[in-house]
Amino acid sequence: MFVDKFNDAPQLITFADLYLRPGKTNTDPDNISLQSKITKRIKLQRPFVASPMDTVTESEMAIAIARSGGVGVLHRNCSIEQEVAMAKRVKRAEAFIIDEVVTIKSELTIGQAKDFMRINSISGLPVINDDDEVIGILTKRDVRFASNDSLVSEMMSKDLVTADKNISVENAKILLHKRRIEKLIITDDRNKLHGLLTVKDLERRGKYPLSTHDEDGKLVVGAAIGPFDEKRALALDPYVDFILIDLAHGHNMNAMRSASRISEKIDAELVYGSLGSQEAVEDVVSTIENVAGLRVGIGSGAICSTSVVTKASAPTLYSTTQVASKVNELGLDIPVIADGGITNAGDAALTFAMGASSVMMGSMFAGCRESPGQLLAIQGKMMKSYRGMGSAAAKSVRFALDRYSKPAKGGLAEGVEGYVPFRGVVQDVVDEFTQGLQAAFGYAGAGSVNEMWNNAKLGRISPQGIKETKPHDIYPNVNTENYSLN
Repeated sequence: MFVDKFNDAPQLITFADLYLRPGKTNTDPDNISLQSKITKRIKLQRPFVASPMDTVTESEMAIAIARSGGVGVLHRNCSIEQEVAMAKRVKRAEAFIIDEVVTIKSELTIGQAKDFMRINSISGLPVINDDDEVIGILTKRDVRFASNDSLVSEMMSKDLVTADKNISVENAKILLHKRRIEKLIITDDRNKLHGLLTVKDLERRGKYPLSTHDEDGKLVVGAAIGPFDEKRALALDPYVDFILIDLAHGHNMNAMRSASRISEKIDAELVYGSLGSQEAVEDVVSTIENVAGLRVGIGSGAICSTSVVTKASAPTLYSTTQVASKVNELGLDIPVIADGGITNAGDAALTFAMGASSVMMGSMFAGCRESPGQLLAIQGKMMKSYRGMGSAAAKSVRFALDRYSKPAKGGLAEGVEGYVPFRGVVQDVVDEFTQGLQAAFGYAGAGSVNEMWNNAKLGRISPQGIKETKPHDIYPNVNTENYSLN
C-alpha cells in the first residue's frame, strides 16, 4: 500500500517547472484582449484580482483596481460594520446616478450641514421636507462663509434643476453645462428624491474607460467572509457584487454545506475556495448548487508557510490545472481564479494556459500606494508592510481565526510577515503587468484568454536549465567609480 502511494505520487508542478513554448501569432501584443470573468456574470477588462488581505485590500485599493479594469476583494479581518462601511465607500466612489444620497432637513443649522459634509466626504446635500420631497440643495459654496448658527433654509438654493432617472449621459452633460451646475437632482414623478448625478462622476467615466462597473454604473467589489459567517454575508449582500467564502482548505464538507446555505440567502454571486484537486471540484459543485467562481491554490503565496509547517500543498499552477480540467470535463461555466505565488506576468500567463480565468495577487498589490500597509524607509528603500492572513500578527486581531481554524490547528501560524518594495500607484502597476501579459500571450500565439486555453503549448525545464534562461555571464550594472575588476 505504501509503495503504491509513493509510486503514484504526482508531480506538484510549480511556476518554476514549466515555460511557454513560442507559437504562431497573427496579433500584435497591443491588440490582444485580456477580457475575462471572475464570476459567471462579472466581466473584467483586465483579469486581475486584489487579494482579501488586511495589508492589501480595503476600500481605496478596491476603488483603484476596479477603475483599472480589475476587481478587489475586501478583507474580513475586521468587524462586520467595518467591512460593510468599506463596501459602501467603494459603491459611493462613482456611479452614473448615486442612489444612496445623504440629505438634510431645512430646519437644521449650517454647522450641522458642515458636519454631514465632512463625515461623508461630500460637497452637496439635497434638502427634503417631511414628505421626502426635494425643496432645495445646499453645497459647499453656500456654506463656505455662512455662520454655523444660520439655518439651512436660509442658505440653500431653491432654484432647483431636476431630471428623470432615465436621463442619458449625453443629455445630463448638456443640462449640467447649460445651467452651469455640478450636481443634478434626480426625482420621480412626485418630486421625491431618487438620486443625485454629479459632474465628477461623469468625468470619471471618461477618465477610466476600462473600469469594472455594475449595471448601475457603480464600481464592482467583492468581499470575503468565513465559511460559517452567515450574519456577515447578509450584512454585506446589499453592497457587494460577489462574496468569497474565504478559507485555506476548501475541501471541507462542513464548510461547503454552510456555504450552500449562505448562497441561498444572498443575491450576490458566491465564490468558493481555495481548492487544489479535481475531487474538491466535484464535491463543491454537487454541494453548492449556484457557485459562481472557484479560487484555487494552497500553500504558494509569498507569505504563506502552510507548505513548510504542514507539508501540505497544492501549488497554484498544479491546482489550476486540476480544477480547470474538472470544470471543463463537467461542461460547467465556472471561472477559475488562480491565487498564490504569482510574481510576474509570465507566472500569470502559465495559469491562463492551464485554464484560469483571472489571477488573484497579494504581494503585487501590497506594494502599491493604495494598499493599507504602512509605508516605510528601510536601508534607503521605500517598502510597505505585508503579512499573511495566517500569520501570528493577523491572527491576533481575532477576526481571522475561523479561516485558519483555531480548534483544529491551535495557535499554529501558517503565514509570515515582512515587507515588499513600494511599487507606486495601482494604475501604473496594472498597466505594466498588462503589457507583460499581452507579450506572453503573443509569444504563445493567443489573442485572447480563450485562445490561451486552447493554443498555448508548454515545455518542462530542468533546474540547471532555469539558470540558462536568466540573464547571465555579465557583470552587474554598478557605479564604475566604486567597482573594479581587480
